[in-house]
Amino acid sequence: MHETNKIYQHGTLATLIEGLYEGTLSIGELLKHGDYGIGTVGDLDGEMITMDGKAFQITSEGQVNQLTDNVLVPFATVHFHQPDVSIQFENVAGSILEEQLLELYPYQNLFFGIVIKGTFSKMSTRSVAKQSKPYPTLTAVTAEQSEFSAEHINGTIVGYFTPKLFQGIGAAGFHLHFLSDKMDMGGHILDYHLENGMVSLQPFSSLEQHFPIENDAFLKSNVNVAKLHDEIKLAEN
Repeated sequence: MHETNKIYQHGTLATLIEGLYEGTLSIGELLKHGDYGIGTVGDLDGEMITMDGKAFQITSEGQVNQLTDNVLVPFATVHFHQPDVSIQFENVAGSILEEQLLELYPYQNLFFGIVIKGTFSKMSTRSVAKQSKPYPTLTAVTAEQSEFSAEHINGTIVGYFTPKLFQGIGAAGFHLHFLSDKMDMGGHILDYHLENGMVSLQPFSSLEQHFPIENDAFLKSNVNVAKLHDEIKLAEN
């Protein structure tokens, strides 16, 4: 029996910001802890989205690849999808939709998962290129990100809301990835407009944080907490 009230995360966004991109957990192990989620691939090789127990990579060229169990990830978040709330929305900008969700449901101090299946009149995403050691910081990488856009596209958004209190574990607010039904477009969402779709929310009562304790770079990393908020804002937007 899967735990549906728990979110599982390997690594932290704070260490990713610092440039710790080496893969430290396999996709096979990750999927034991959830069937929906988001993350990135070892060496920061694109964006990752997980749906129905399958993990997909969106490369900086825009190609979508299904990942095998032996692929390693430095950072990923997953959960077993069983939403508490499902509600239909039409003709709403992403930023307005997110505001409305926080007004409708008292989840602002909780981690919760969000899945949106529908048609999007506008979808704007990004992905990043594979990096090599010595790794640059995430803000340096995202300054040269690839961006993609589409109109009237069918697909699925998967992501999470992180409370402000936990900035650094994730990015405070909504962090969303997209994959089209045709598997030909996706990535980290920059902007979107929902034409018509079902929005599902799943609040979590617990967080399981998993650390790469055998990774030397992680053990020796020294996160600049004073700069963390600004660095996350730059990297995520």
